[in-house]
Amino acid sequence: MSAVLGIDGGGTRTRASIVEGSTTLAFVEGGSIKRLRVGAEAAEANLREILGKVFAQAGARDIAAATVGVASATMPGVPEWINAVLRDFGVERAEIVGDEVIALDAAFKGGPGILQIAGTGSNTIGRAPNGARESAGGWSSRLGDEGSGYWIGLQAVRAALRAHDREEPTRILETVGRIWGTHTIDALVNVGDGTPAPDFAALAPSISKLAEEGDLVAQSILARAAAELVEFVLLVRAKLRRKHGLTVEIPVAWIGSVIGKSHLVRDAFFAGLREAAPEMPVGQTEVAGIEGAVWRAQRLAESAS
Repeated sequence: MSAVLGIDGGGTRTRASIVEGSTTLAFVEGGSIKRLRVGAEAAEANLREILGKVFAQAGARDIAAATVGVASATMPGVPEWINAVLRDFGVERAEIVGDEVIALDAAFKGGPGILQIAGTGSNTIGRAPNGARESAGGWSSRLGDEGSGYWIGLQAVRAALRAHDREEPTRILETVGRIWGTHTIDALVNVGDGTPAPDFAALAPSISKLAEEGDLVAQSILARAAAELVEFVLLVRAKLRRKHGLTVEIPVAWIGSVIGKSHLVRDAFFAGLREAAPEMPVGQTEVAGIEGAVWRAQRLAESAS
């Protein structure tokens, strides 16, 4: 059986795997290949480093096909530069798709289901039994991505500034100031409002920790994040029912650190879905997007044989 290459290019890290049949020959993690996050030069350097490592680990192998899932797949020029780098490594047959596509196939292997992505960004995508797809959210960190790590960080700073005006207690500004190296609120605001903008997503783990320690403002942000994610799932479910005649409940899966690492968000997400749609199956463990990339690459290789 031919070897294939799967790549999951998330907003924070990239995973690559070479698989032959059911045997994983190599697996490597590296930096982001999302241009919007790290820039074109760093994205290409990261991809070349990852490919170099995964091919070295696998040994001499002809790759029959590759699938790359990356958050910025629809941006002009992105498929072209990724394909050019793949060709430099001897990969001639490849597809470049959104990271939500490989995650959806990791969960449902081409079948129906709804996937909630909640990592650095957020997006919700659903597939009907007839293959039709519907989505909600995913409109970028500046215009949307509600419930994402970036959204949590940004909304937490905003809520903390309002709490400061109201003289309500919260440790968010103190925590963010320590992370950003600022010692006054004016300095913190200058950093937060600066160009380029700071990495608000990097604040999310600290906001989650504050919430677990009882910070009420931080808790309110995580509760809002969970509510946004639940609303997106229900919106996609409604679209599938209204536009594609779906009458039975289809499963829900999820991927991303916001749900995976914050039990407050995860518990509220599960509870919200149970309350709204008690019969809807909800996966209890996180989907691995790299598995969908490999699955798609194997289908791509089969179609060529």
